[in-house]
Amino acid sequence: MKIAILGTVGVPGRYGGFETLAENLARYHNGTGQHAALTVWCSAKDNAEQPVRFEGADLRYVALRANGVQSIPYDAISLWQAVRSGHDRILLLGVSGALALPLIRLISRARIVTNIDGIEWRREKWKPLARMVLRASEWAAVRFSHEVIADNQAIADHVRDTYERDCHVIAYGGDHALHETGEAEVPEELPDSYALALCRIEPENNVHVILEALDGLDIPLVFVGNWDNSDYGRELKARYSESTNIFLLNPIYDPGSLYAVRARASVYLHGHSAGGTNPSLVEMMHLGVPVLAHGCAFNRHTTAGKARYFQSAEELAEQLRSLDPANAAQIGTDMREIAQNKYTWDQIGRVYFDLLNRA
Repeated sequence: MKIAILGTVGVPGRYGGFETLAENLARYHNGTGQHAALTVWCSAKDNAEQPVRFEGADLRYVALRANGVQSIPYDAISLWQAVRSGHDRILLLGVSGALALPLIRLISRARIVTNIDGIEWRREKWKPLARMVLRASEWAAVRFSHEVIADNQAIADHVRDTYERDCHVIAYGGDHALHETGEAEVPEELPDSYALALCRIEPENNVHVILEALDGLDIPLVFVGNWDNSDYGRELKARYSESTNIFLLNPIYDPGSLYAVRARASVYLHGHSAGGTNPSLVEMMHLGVPVLAHGCAFNRHTTAGKARYFQSAEELAEQLRSLDPANAAQIGTDMREIAQNKYTWDQIGRVYFDLLNRA
């Protein structure tokens, strides 16, 4: 049997959740002696180095970017190449290429398993045309995939309520965040302990809410993100870069440096309000850090209702002021226990390959 993983920038993961998922599925496949051959499709535009193998998996490259508007032809071409090269199982990560699935089903007997990601068309960043295309792509993914994966129960509920179809709920692992590597250190200017936020700088991640809440509080905040990639990020960076208790850092991709920054956090602030189970949240849960999260259904499911939640800057500020050491310690313990029980790559890899094998 030949399995293809499509829809990511590529491996090893340097970008986001799907890349981390693909990387850890490849590691699980290699480490457990799976008999099926594995191929991961990658973006030639987004990878300066283009190795042909990773953890026993073959790597194929498409000369398009894997994100933005190019993600649609990128995924469609990857699908075509995967079926033309005789792959029996296709794991499609995301719905960008799903409008090609009716044709793929006509010309191929490959079994298609699609992780539909978050409810992408609801994200604030999309204009009406993009929103319409993404909604149609979600419909096509649910209608024409043999099996559908949601990474969060709230997304599975959406699929059932909207399309009258059940899907598999499989989250992400986060235990790789515990693997300290090298001698990386935090930047010298940072305090010994701080509140930490880490995300792409987008409105639906409530970056402005977190910054407004912490501005002026007697609590240091370290916020890691791609501040220079949008007007939204640049405006926030200009507004808050002079705040004495706020430290704005550029993205950190090196695992050792990221571990060093995370390990000194006294509380983790998670503003994501869309997208399902967020990898950065389950990674921090493994570190046993107390979590204050946006109170959307996705985050409540991920944390089993045992974090603290906020909807506004005022509510977040009050949560921080009222968080005493005993409560913080209990939340951190709860987060670690949930993560160890639900969000490890051994569990996630086993469920994914069991599903692919029987699809």
